[in-house]
Amino acid sequence: MRINRVFEALSHPVRRQILALLKAGPMSAGELAEHFDLTKPTLSVHFNKLREAELVAVERRGTSLIYHLNMSILEEALGGLLSTRDQAP
Repeated sequence: MRINRVFEALSHPVRRQILALLKAGPMSAGELAEHFDLTKPTLSVHFNKLREAELVAVERRGTSLIYHLNMSILEEALGGLLSTRDQAP
């Protein structure tokens, strides 16, 4: 279920910070890495979790990976969460 992947991805503060950075616009993996004191393999795991949840889209430009925020998935997940609140007893 996609919504479970979204909330799993959002559960980690580093991934939430990556999404916050991408609100300003697309960034390369290297540009994003400059904001964290983490190894490249660790950041790669976080990027992959965000990709699996479809919260980010990735394009290759030469040797760089450019990450874009996918707001529609985030909005869909939040809408789903709010709809469950309306169904609570």
